[in-house]
Amino acid sequence: MTDSSRDKGRILVVDDEASARSGLEKLLRQEGYTVRVEADGAAGLRAADEFAPDVVVTDLRMPQMDGMELLTRLREQDRGVPVIVATAFGEVASAVAAMRAGADDYLMKPIDIDGLVLAIERAVERRSLRTEAENLRRQLREHDGSGLRGLLGTSPAMQKVYRMAQQVAGSRATVLLTGESGTGKGELARTIHALGPRAQEPFIALHCAALAESLLESELFGHEKGAFTGADRKRLGRFEQAHRGTLFLDEIGEITPAMQVKLLRVLQERAFERVGGGETIKVDVRLIAATNRDLAKEVREGRFREDLYYRLNVVHVELPPLRLRGRDSLLLAEYFLRRFVEENHSSVTGFSESARAKLTRHTWPGNVRELENAVERAVVLCDGDEITAEHLPFEGASDVQGGVRIPGSTMAEIEQHAILSTLDAVQGSTARAAEILDISVRTIQYRLHTYGRR
Repeated sequence: MTDSSRDKGRILVVDDEASARSGLEKLLRQEGYTVRVEADGAAGLRAADEFAPDVVVTDLRMPQMDGMELLTRLREQDRGVPVIVATAFGEVASAVAAMRAGADDYLMKPIDIDGLVLAIERAVERRSLRTEAENLRRQLREHDGSGLRGLLGTSPAMQKVYRMAQQVAGSRATVLLTGESGTGKGELARTIHALGPRAQEPFIALHCAALAESLLESELFGHEKGAFTGADRKRLGRFEQAHRGTLFLDEIGEITPAMQVKLLRVLQERAFERVGGGETIKVDVRLIAATNRDLAKEVREGRFREDLYYRLNVVHVELPPLRLRGRDSLLLAEYFLRRFVEENHSSVTGFSESARAKLTRHTWPGNVRELENAVERAVVLCDGDEITAEHLPFEGASDVQGGVRIPGSTMAEIEQHAILSTLDAVQGSTARAAEILDISVRTIQYRLHTYGRR
């Protein structure tokens, strides 16, 4: 079985030669396409309304309305349908003129069916990328007016996160955020705060792993003047600074056993003493904690207090890694692009199709933080209107060569790994690889083209 066994889309063929029309119709049907044929441009234009083709294949030289006029009329009507033009051998100037007028590709007659199918697949993919880009821009506009604009994404995993954030925002329950580094736990904490009744009160954040135990205690609870060498004045800690608001403790899994005991007391009693002081200070603080550790495992292995774990884990929200979020990487890339273009007063208008493909294929081990840095670098280095694949610092195609994660990999990544690994095993023979994978040689060639391989 080959990939021609299913309907691949609708193709409109416009050619005044009856033999060319019937030949292309038969061959394209065999390839799995639904085909409609017309004998001139005027009929082709009417068919474009009725048939709604995915691709138009038109001869340039025809009586009455020729292929160039058909192309022009389609573009005047703002139709985004890809158009592939066919011209007589040697008439390169006509093909170039058609490309300038908006054609997606051109072929010389007599048309090679393999070349035509490859051109159709490329055109369909380009149209899909353009449509996706428009959808992403629309989603960005919608998110800009919401309290979740810092956590963009349409994947099911992120929709679950949104629902949880909205549900817990109105309460004062302690929330534990988990997930890999760079997944946006800090953004989620700020979002929960912004959506709740404490939104107008302080949001105070502290990175627990960045401080030694003695400094962390002072940062959390404050200190009195003279409490230790260098304490030349009284200082309010983060708990007092966050009174009536939200305190976000990042990397909570890194604190020492002694600090765990002190933090547990504050959560139980909502009170503490400053370092070097005896006055008991009561606070009203909503606590959100985050970690990239498995705290349940840390409890089992004796490195984290069980009672503190249950105090923190009243509501648990896990952020998915970017590799499990499908096309969210493109939506986030558009968001970061807009931000960095504005910050850098850049003339960049968007991503090229090659850049979008590379963004989609990358597995993002550094998650959203890695994507943000990649887009910022690309904006700074880009000296044209579009960011291309060359402006992105990672190797998109090599990400899955060494193996894929299941779960954790998209079907596109699994397919890429299968094709590249099989080609390696058969010393690059596309015919042998096609036989093993039960797909056509042309499919392998097209996939290699999208991977940037030869």
